[in-house]
Amino acid sequence: MLGGQTQVIFDNMPSIIQHIRAGSLRALAVTTTARSPQLPDVPTVADTVPGYEASALFGMGAPKNTPKEIIVKLNTEINAILAEPDMKKRLVELGGEPLIQTPEKFGADIAAETEKWKKVIDGANIEKVQ
Repeated sequence: MLGGQTQVIFDNMPSIIQHIRAGSLRALAVTTTARSPQLPDVPTVADTVPGYEASALFGMGAPKNTPKEIIVKLNTEINAILAEPDMKKRLVELGGEPLIQTPEKFGADIAAETEKWKKVIDGANIEKVQ
């Protein structure tokens, strides 16, 4: 986009918001269900395409068999950091939305996103390339 080799891009807010604010990129819409507080004048895609929603999740993961007490400790510490006012402010400035939640809720979010995109892939008859 910045090099003029493509006309449109769908990207995550944290990687492009500085270019939008600097005026080197123009945001046409956001893909979340609601307008972004960081770009309040930018409409959502759903304003034109009802029901459209695509957002990214960023999170921490651990190996499958990590002991529960370690998961709980990591989750507690990460949530404490996300709750710090300076951290929260910085993440919002970057276009993110800090979510303080349990490992179970994050797992449910990942499962829901996986199911949503599976329906898109199946509906478009996209096949896995071996």
